[in-house]
Amino acid sequence: MSGYIEGTDRGQTTLFPDRLEDWIGEDNPVRVIDLFVDEINPSELGFARACPARTGRPGYHPSVLLKLFIYGYLNRVPSSRALERDAGRNVEVMWLTGRLAPDHKTIADFRRDNGSAIRKTCAQFVELCRRIGVLKGECVAIDGSKFKAVNNRDKNFTKGKIASRIAHLEASVERYIDEMVRVDRQEEGETRIEKLAHLGRRHGRIRQEIQRLQDMNRAVKDAPDNQISLTDPDARAMATSAKGSGFVGYNAQAAVDAETHLIVTHDVINDGHDREQLSPMAKGAKAALGRDEMSAVADKGYFSGREILACHEDGITTTLPRPETSGNRVKGMYVKADFAYDGDADVYRCPRGRDTDISVHDRGRRPRAATLLGQCLSELPAQGAMHHRTGAPDHPLGARALGRCDA
Repeated sequence: MSGYIEGTDRGQTTLFPDRLEDWIGEDNPVRVIDLFVDEINPSELGFARACPARTGRPGYHPSVLLKLFIYGYLNRVPSSRALERDAGRNVEVMWLTGRLAPDHKTIADFRRDNGSAIRKTCAQFVELCRRIGVLKGECVAIDGSKFKAVNNRDKNFTKGKIASRIAHLEASVERYIDEMVRVDRQEEGETRIEKLAHLGRRHGRIRQEIQRLQDMNRAVKDAPDNQISLTDPDARAMATSAKGSGFVGYNAQAAVDAETHLIVTHDVINDGHDREQLSPMAKGAKAALGRDEMSAVADKGYFSGREILACHEDGITTTLPRPETSGNRVKGMYVKADFAYDGDADVYRCPRGRDTDISVHDRGRRPRAATLLGQCLSELPAQGAMHHRTGAPDHPLGARALGRCDA
């Protein structure tokens, strides 16, 4: 292999450093993990087995497992089995844990049994960043992400899903009965007996499945949110943007500092939408940052008048787009958002530049879109019955608006 970069002979004796310390640079992130975990008190945070038992086999100190846990998520290694492998071959993990190599069951149990303590550890890290000036928190961005659970869709039950399955199975029962009648009338001999026996077994299994679903339906009615997941009881069915692509999982919420991109606070919910999560996440971030006033940005999925008002009353300025609730814009029509409100004159201005005589003060509330369209059309000539946006195809207004115009 001459002409290429050649490697070292595997039989050559090599003198590696005797200390793990010599393998870890001074600016390595594992040193931050090690220092941070050593400065916290596991017993105060509520970690299990923070105080060793007097008898029995000794266990791992919670600090060792916490260092391994933080290292895994910092390097995108959430799997307990992958962390078990890294503990035996990764020099950084060896330095961090003192060459301890817990098995995957120990790592998974630590994560499962210390969820609350791990959340408190994250809160302490946010507080540390705030104290040293790394995290100012003038503005946070709030968003959610859905994560699929272990629970299969077929093992998640709701009222609608059960009713659909029962209807499908009952239709199958009818088909089997019709087929059994046909076989009994048209066929003879052993073939007839075998087919009837086979169809009878299939019919019996379907009847058992219907009975099981009916029992599950009664259990679903007694559930708090009328939903049951067999494999992962906390998981819930959630819809996604694509049609018919729902899955069973969780909705993870996070508030991230807009400047440093550090997660300030987080939560996991079972709701498939984000409409009621704006104020809880914003208030949680404000409390974690210790600020009197704060700004928060989110997408239109968080738009809710009550949530925005709750944030305003708590000193949080929110910025988020208003969702489009009308389908008329797709049809080429004007919608309510196209009518600009003039606060000084207390009137609405038509998209064509005309002022209507409808005011918020006189009505006591914002007018409906049909009212604005009808008022605008009444000021146009007779040939203006087609009220559409510039460059869009001609579409007539709804009958309600046109009827008001004719009146």
